[in-house]
Amino acid sequence: MKAESILDCHVLVIGSGGAGTRAAIEAAGSGSTILLSKTLTGKGGCTTMAEGGYNAVLNTHDCAEDHFRDTMKGGAFLNNPDLVRVLVDEAPERFKDLICWGAVFDTAHTSDCLVAQRPFGGQCFSRTCYAGDRTGHEMMATLVERVRALDIIQIQDRTAIELLLDGDRVCGVITLDREGTLGVIRADAVVLASGGGTQVFDISTNCAAATGDGHVMAWRAGAELIDMEMVQFHPTGAITPKDTRGRLITEAVRGEGGVLKNIKGERFMERGEPIDGEAPPEAVTYRPI
Repeated sequence: MKAESILDCHVLVIGSGGAGTRAAIEAAGSGSTILLSKTLTGKGGCTTMAEGGYNAVLNTHDCAEDHFRDTMKGGAFLNNPDLVRVLVDEAPERFKDLICWGAVFDTAHTSDCLVAQRPFGGQCFSRTCYAGDRTGHEMMATLVERVRALDIIQIQDRTAIELLLDGDRVCGVITLDREGTLGVIRADAVVLASGGGTQVFDISTNCAAATGDGHVMAWRAGAELIDMEMVQFHPTGAITPKDTRGRLITEAVRGEGGVLKNIKGERFMERGEPIDGEAPPEAVTYRPI
C-alpha cells in the first residue's frame, strides 16, 4: 500500500492525553511540532478522567523532602529516585504553568485566597490541589487551549501503527485513519505518550483508548521494555450494576476517612502490608493479581 500523505516536523508527539499535550507545548518552543491522536485532542488518555488532585509543595510548612519520602514510600521504594526527584522538584512550577494558562483550582476560604490543598492517600501533609471533583478535566481543558494557542499541528482520529527507523534511530511513524488511508509523518524526534494497555483487563478504570499501541510499536522498533509487570490502575471503582463497571470512585473518599471492606464487612486493608491504612497513594503502581 502507498501512503497518501507525507508530513515533516521537528518533533512528533504521539498521544494527546496529559503527557502528550504537555510535551507538545514544551516542544513547540524548539521547532515545528505535530500532535498525533487516535482520538480527539484531550478526549483520550486518563488525565481527563482524574477526579482527585495535583500534589505539589506550595505551603511553607510543607517541604520537598517530605513529598519525596511520601512518594518513595507509596511506591514501596521501587520507584526510580531520580525521576521522583524531578517530579517533586518541578511540581510547583508546573502547577504555576497551569495557573498562568488559565486553570481554575479551588481556593481556601481565607482572606488571601490561596490555592486550597486537601489530604490525599499516602501524604503526610495536605498538599493536593484540586478543582472540585473534576481536576483532570480542568487540567486537560487548560492544556488543550494552550495547544490551540501555539503553532502546533493537531492530527486527530489517526492511529500510529509503526515507527519508522533510520538505522537504530526513530525518524517518524506510519499512520492509519478511519477510512484505512495510510500516511507518513517524518520527524527529527518522536515522543511516545500513547498511554498504557489496560484494556486487556475485563474491568478497568482507565480510558477505552488504552490499548497498548505504544508498547507494541516501541518493542517492534527495538526498545527495551522494563517493569511490564507493574500496571497502574485506580484502586477504587464500581463493578455493579453492569453499566457502571470501571467507573472511578475518587481517592478523596479515602483521604477524607472512607474505609474499604470486603463482602463480609471486613476491613481487609488491615491485613498483609497496608499502605497508610485505608488510603494507598495514587502514586503507587500496583502489581495485578
